[in-house]
Amino acid sequence: MTTAPTAKRRTDPERAQNRRNQVLEAAAVCFARSGFHGASMSEISKQAGMSAGHIYNYFDSKDAIILAFVDREAEYVSGLLRDLATREDPLEAILDDAHIHIDESLDPQPWTVPLEMFAEASRNPVIAAKLRENEEVSRAQLRALVKSGRESRQLPVDDVLLDGRLDTMISYFQGLSIRALYRPNMNRASLVEAFRVAMRALLMT
Repeated sequence: MTTAPTAKRRTDPERAQNRRNQVLEAAAVCFARSGFHGASMSEISKQAGMSAGHIYNYFDSKDAIILAFVDREAEYVSGLLRDLATREDPLEAILDDAHIHIDESLDPQPWTVPLEMFAEASRNPVIAAKLRENEEVSRAQLRALVKSGRESRQLPVDDVLLDGRLDTMISYFQGLSIRALYRPNMNRASLVEAFRVAMRALLMT
């Protein structure tokens, strides 16, 4: 008598999360095609294969969808940084993994969503605040990782230096999607090589 309700409670959150992911994947396609403001909830619902009313069970507005993307991106970045922290030499690992992050940043489907997030944050203070909140968390992770790696190499770790290096590094990563708009056919091997030169200078000098 008591096992069925327990099983249902365990299944429902997983099912709800799968549905949320289904909506987010559909929204990513619609935002890429029509932009954040151009994409309607009915368009997203059609792409997701569910009714608009059903979508409102998971997201009460398009703003809520964008906020979910902001959180998803933050979780992804934090996961990458946690993984780097477990590597034998995290700073070298950043250089080793450069090709992975460049390929991800230049993939046409994913980078359209960050561009929509940034554009909406420029005029929506709620989304801007959420971006900044998440940035503080991931930046603190990156700062700890870089500081530890530089200390092990007996390199300077004063606050002013670290802030400048971190902001420049982050700008490199975030700027890749903008470059993809201007030059969609960039030579990725050459870009990875140059990226590693720049990152090595920022991290290890």
